[in-house]
This record gives sequence, structure tokens and C-alpha cells, in this order.
Amino acid sequence: MNFELSSAIRAGAALLPVWPCGTRRESIPGGLSARSLSPTVPQGQTGSRAFASSSQPRSILHIPGLFFAAAILSACSGGSGQDTEELPNTNPPSSGASYSGPAPETDDVKQYKRYIWDNLAAENRCGSCHVEGGQSPHFVRGDDINAAYDAGRDLVNLARPAESRLVTKVGGGHNCWLSSADACAEIITNYIEEWALASGSLTNTITLTAPVERTVGASKSFPTSSGGFGGTVYPLLRTYCAGCHSEDAGTAQQPYFASANLEQAYDAAKSKMNLDNPANSRFSLRLGKEFHNCWDDCDANEAEMTAAIQAFADSIPLTQVDANWVISKALLLTDGIVASSGGRVENNAIALYEFKTGSGTTAYDTSGVNPAIDLTLTGDVEWLGSWGIQLKGGKAQGATATSRKLYDTLSATGEYTIEAWVAPANVSQEGPARIVTYSGGNDIRNFTLGQALYNYTFQNRSDSTDADGMPALITDDMAERAQATLQHVVATYDPIEGRKLYVNGEFTGDIDPATAELLSTWDDTFALALGSEVSNDNKWEGSVRLLAIHSRALSAEDVATNYAVGVGEKYLLLFKVEEHTGIPQSYVMFEVQQFDNYGYLFSEPTFVSLDDNADPSGIAIEGMRIGVNGREAEVGQAWANLSTAINGNYTSGTGQLLSRLGTIITLDKGPEYDEFFLTFERLGSETFTRVEPVPAAPAAPADLDPQSRIGLRRFEQIHAALSRATGISSAHPDIVDTWEKVKRQLPVESDIQGFLAAQQMGITQLAVKYCSTLVDSPSRSSYFPGFDFSAPIGSAFDTPAKRAQVIDPLISNLLGHEMTWHDGSISQLAVAPDLGAVETELNSLIDTMENCSGSDCTGRTETTVKAVCAAAMGSAMILIH
Repeated sequence: MNFELSSAIRAGAALLPVWPCGTRRESIPGGLSARSLSPTVPQGQTGSRAFASSSQPRSILHIPGLFFAAAILSACSGGSGQDTEELPNTNPPSSGASYSGPAPETDDVKQYKRYIWDNLAAENRCGSCHVEGGQSPHFVRGDDINAAYDAGRDLVNLARPAESRLVTKVGGGHNCWLSSADACAEIITNYIEEWALASGSLTNTITLTAPVERTVGASKSFPTSSGGFGGTVYPLLRTYCAGCHSEDAGTAQQPYFASANLEQAYDAAKSKMNLDNPANSRFSLRLGKEFHNCWDDCDANEAEMTAAIQAFADSIPLTQVDANWVISKALLLTDGIVASSGGRVENNAIALYEFKTGSGTTAYDTSGVNPAIDLTLTGDVEWLGSWGIQLKGGKAQGATATSRKLYDTLSATGEYTIEAWVAPANVSQEGPARIVTYSGGNDIRNFTLGQALYNYTFQNRSDSTDADGMPALITDDMAERAQATLQHVVATYDPIEGRKLYVNGEFTGDIDPATAELLSTWDDTFALALGSEVSNDNKWEGSVRLLAIHSRALSAEDVATNYAVGVGEKYLLLFKVEEHTGIPQSYVMFEVQQFDNYGYLFSEPTFVSLDDNADPSGIAIEGMRIGVNGREAEVGQAWANLSTAINGNYTSGTGQLLSRLGTIITLDKGPEYDEFFLTFERLGSETFTRVEPVPAAPAAPADLDPQSRIGLRRFEQIHAALSRATGISSAHPDIVDTWEKVKRQLPVESDIQGFLAAQQMGITQLAVKYCSTLVDSPSRSSYFPGFDFSAPIGSAFDTPAKRAQVIDPLISNLLGHEMTWHDGSISQLAVAPDLGAVETELNSLIDTMENCSGSDCTGRTETTVKAVCAAAMGSAMILIH
């Protein structure tokens, strides 16, 4: 039995400007569009989120990780909290196609013209063939829009835009105007989606259906060693493919499966080989079916490649499934139901990159706003199978001419948003390293979103900044917002509130140091780039999974909505367990997506039955593990300690969530070939007694080099120690100014082997500032009791007792104990500097300072106290820990 889960329809599309290029939102079987999910509000509510109830209301249903509510759109508004307004079509077809026939007879025909005809009637789209007197169907004819509508209406599926004949035809390669048929199909899907949303006829659904039943069988997995690959497949790849697919090629192209480095080639080639059916390997199909770079006869070359892969596969033993395991049925990732959650707010996106192409040197702008700022990939840039690109020193850059779209649109609106899903490679990048920049060089830009260590930075050129967008908005150091993991980073600007930064749906709270102004100083000659400055300087390394530039400043609510939607293509995998539970059509369902080129993300395990009348109460589930290709995954078993039972929390249709944990499972053969299954220590009445292997005896500890018993205070410890030793607050304005200048010069590790002379200079500068502030403050009298600061230098230090009034308090506060004099001797702690030596050094400094004459001696007493204090505070007594 199928379960239909109806989603809410996002408002606002009806009032969008016409976009000649659109973004395809992957449609879930059954019609769930990834743009359509959105929170609902009570009927009758007004404002930017208003909805009216459907004429056929349905119950609100919930699947963990996805929210589905049935509603038909009847009231629309903008998605960024702005009041809606009817906007003109600012992007006519590029060929200049115009219409002068009879007016549309109905509102539906008017919508057809706006969303389909206006965008496809150009000669470089469909207008060169499908017009009056041309090739049938005449869906973009220019003499009568009503006749064009009659011809085109059957080509469009408003309920399931991705299944429209217009989409599938172009997606199959029919007259795509780009080099990627998928990109063209994505654009047309967006046109139809906008029409469907505007007309309120898009009811998006997701249907849970019984998957293909696969029995878990013996399988082959790629061995750790590359030896077998190196003696079979690699010689062919290195000989015939290194001209492109190697990092040392003249026109290097990812993946580098013909690399001179065997290990790198092996890693890149795994996803292109099918060990269970070598003839279906991508390497073989490219030669035999697609005639891709055959070295002589394609059929013979395909047979040679297949034979090499077969020889490699024959050297790998089968992995047999343990007959004692309690297991589910098996599934491939592609057996799942596409379940990419939707509801993104992108009504005003004027540049959008979802990186779905997966290959080539172009990342397409599928926002639908002409001209498209397509990005050219250069240098070390790798496509991610999970939708995205990984920048390893390379760059993605648009042309200056197309980038002008940003200048024209954003300088007119006076506001914008940069939205990115990014995963920095590390937190040691400085510069700031350029994540996204619209600039002309290292010190001139319109905007830049960057990274500096643990901070995100946002530079925007306006009337209140310089040409470099300085001063920059920078996240707080202590918050450490930038992390080497996948993050949703949003930068917004408007002429009222200025710049704001959001990380993972949360406003960082950082205040813009510049006054909010207009964008009248922007330059229209700059180019959009990702991964480095347009000059190739200030490189940023990491992954970009999605980038959108909006012509409005998204509200905090909109940012949170887009963060909740997530990024990438997701599947619902239903692992059948009916034979163990006795419950008809029972499954353990996971939300799964390819996380990157090396792993899958499994989350939200849920027990569900597709039988309305099923009552699974009392079913025990313990010790659940993920299996892949005949064996249990070695790492990532987040549910190995699961112990639960299906109880009153189970709801018919939505099931029962088993755990909120998620995990990463290592990619083995690739998403087309990896076969997943589940194992259980208890499932219903069936059990498997797992005998945990005896852990290996720990290896003998390594005989490390002797470590020093002393170390260095780190920068923050030095700062705190100087404040405590002098009694001056670290928040004193004079101290803060010097601290900001020298803090990056101070030690960051306690290892004394890493000590540098430059670090001592930083400590000295900070110590001088603390001591000067102390001597110039009223608190000096209590810190140096009895000392006469007004006495001339000749008499201020003329006796040991007077000198002790300065030296004793310094050493006492530094070492934390009282100084006492006994016949010229000093009390001494067990572990401390030799106090006699310290006293001798400081007295010697006083002797030097007393050596003056005439006007040089004016104010010399206070200067001497500052010098003695700085010498003590900047010594090893403050540095050594």
C-alpha cells in the first residue's frame, strides 16, 4: 500500500519577475518539489507567509527529517519578508523575440506566455523550429499565443514539472542551448515550477512505495592495496588516458585516474569499475557506447578494458554474508525515494549554483536571470558526487561581462545576500582567504565573503568604506565560527542595518563597524570568483556545496528556513524486515545522502509499515548496524548500542523514530554499486549473539625523546598574568590597543622548543604598556608603598631600602609570595628564579638609569620605575610556565 504525504506549497512565486533561465528543483517521485516545502500558517493570516487551506484538506503528517502538510496555495507573497509587488519581466529572450498577436484569452494563457513562451521563444531556444510553419508542436509560435498555449499545454505537467515532456525531451539532449543537457532540463523545470506555483496548481506529494527486493549476497570490495589494480587496469589508463586525466597533463581534467601516483589513480578509479559485472564499468561503457577517446577500434578497446577489470576482479575474493546474522533485505542508493527537502527561500536569487553537473570545466548559473554568470573552473578543482566542488588551490570565475548582472541588479536594489554551504579545508587560512568575491584585485572589490582562521569576514564597498570594503565585518575571535566542517554561511547587506553574518541559521551578533550606506560606489568592471581573488591571490581551500546571491537581504527567518532545508540530494531507503518482525510491509527507513566523494550520511532511522492496519507494538530492536557489500562497515556504527521497542509512539503512516543520531559510512564501490543492508542483534523474536573480538594487546609505548619539564605560557595566559601581576585591567583602553597589535606575535603553544625571539619582543611591548599604565595611574601609590615618585633621580634610589620599595612589590606580585629581607638575604621558594640574581639585575638597571645629567634627568624617576617594572614583567618569570 502506498502512503501519500502531501507537502505545503510555498507562497510568493506568482509575483516573481520572469527569469529566462531557471533552476530545476529535483522532483521526488510522486511530485514533491524541493522548492515547495514551507511552514504553514493559520487560515486567514496575512503577511508574507499567508496560506489558505486546500479545498480538500488532509491530515498533517510527519516523517522524521521531513515535514509534510497538505495545502493548496491561494495567497502569495515574497519569501524574504518583503511586501509583494508585481515586477516587470526584465529579462527578455536573448534573441529579442517579441510578440504582437492577439492578447491571451485567459489568465492561464497569460501565465503560459510569461513563464514558457517568453523564456523559450528565442531563436537560440525553441523559436528556431517550433513556430508557425515550422516543426510541430508549435508551442512558441509568434502569431497567436492562444494557439501556442493549445500546442504547449500537453507538453507541461504542472503537478510534476520534472516529468514534463519539455523537460525530458531537452534533458535527453534535444537542442539544449548549453553544453550540459541536465542544466537545460533544470532550467526548463524551473520555468514550469514557477508557473505551477503562480497558478496554485502544484500539489506536491511524496509516495512511500515498496522498493525492489534484493537479497543480501556475496560481494566483492576493493582491497586496501592497489597492487592488483596496478598490474591490470592501471597500465591501460596510464598509457591511454594520462593526456587528460592526470595532474601533470597539459589540460588536466578530474578525476585523475591516470595519475603518475598509483595510489591517487586507484582512489579515483574505484567508482568507475564494477567488480561484480566488469562489462558495466564506466570505463568500458565510455569506450564502447560513447566512443570516448578510443585509442584505435572502440569495440576492441572496450573488450580490452573489460578484460583488464575482469582480471582485477578475479583477484579479489568474495565477501560472504555471515549465515547467523539477522539481516534486512538489501538496497542500492538508487533504489531509494528521492527526498530532497524543499522550501528554500530564493524568490530573489539572481545567481544560483547547485553544482549538479558533476563533470567538465563549467559550473552553471541556473538562477534563471540573464545573463547567466557561468563559472569556469581552473586549477585544482574537483567535482563532488554529492553536488558541489572542492577547491584545492583552484578557482571558479565568471566573465566580467556576465558578472555585471550583479552590479546592475544589486546597485539598484541597494541590498543583497550571499548564501553559501561551505566546508573549509582547515582553520589556518588567512588573508582573508576568498570564499566568494566580486572584485577587481587584492585591494579593490564590491563584496567579498572570506575566512581568516576561525573567523568569517565580510567586506562590502559602500559610501562609508574604502574601495576595499574596509573596515570589514569580522566574527568574534572567541566564538570561533569558522570550522572545518559543512556550514551554512550567509552574509546580508541593506542600507538600513548594514552588514550581518549568519552561521548555521544563527545571527552571529557581530556589529557592522561601518555606517550603512548605498552601493553607489560599486564598480561594474569586476568579476565573480570562488576560491581565490581574481588575481589568483588569497586562495581559499574547501568545498562549496551551494551558492546563491539574492537581490534582497534575507530576513533571519528566511536564513533559518534555508538552513533547515539543508543541501544536496537525499533518499529515503526502506530496508524490509517483514520476515523477522511478522508485521506486513514493515521497514526500517533511513534518510541517506552521499556526503562527499568518500562517504554516505545515514540519519533518522524510523520503523514504518506501509500497511494502514499494522500494529507493530512490542517489536524489540537492538544492536542495529549498517552493512555494505556483504560485510558490516568497519566504522560509523552509531546504532550498535541501540536498544528500543516499538510502542505507543508508533503512528500509522509516519512510523516511530528509533534514534536522532546520524553517521558517516565509507563509500566503497560508489553510489551506483554499493549495496546496503542492516544487521541486528535482536529484531522481534530473532536474535544474534555477537561475540566481540578480543582486542589486540596494546603496542609497547614508543620511546619518545625526553620532554622538557618547563614550558611557555600561551598568549592568553601571558595577557592574564601581566594583568594580575600589575593590577591593571586587561580591558584598559591603552592595554587593548597594544594587545590587538601584538597578540598574534605571542606563543600559541606551550612547547618551549617552539620559542622565537619575535615572541619575546611581543611580550616586552605588552609588558612596557602594562608598566607605563601602572606608573601613570593613581594605583601606583598602593602598589609601591612608601616610594617617593617626586624625588629626583639622584636621591630616589640612593639607599637599598628605597630600591626595595620598587623591586620587592614587583617580584612579590610576579611570584606570588612576600619578600623579606634578613641581613641582606632574600627568602627563596623551592622552585623559582634565583631571587638574588633577579635583584642584582634590576639594581644594575637602576644604576644605568641614574647615569644622567642636566635636563636628561627630568622625570627620570618615573621612567626608571617603568623600566624596572618592564624588565621584571617581560622576563622569563612571566614567560616560563
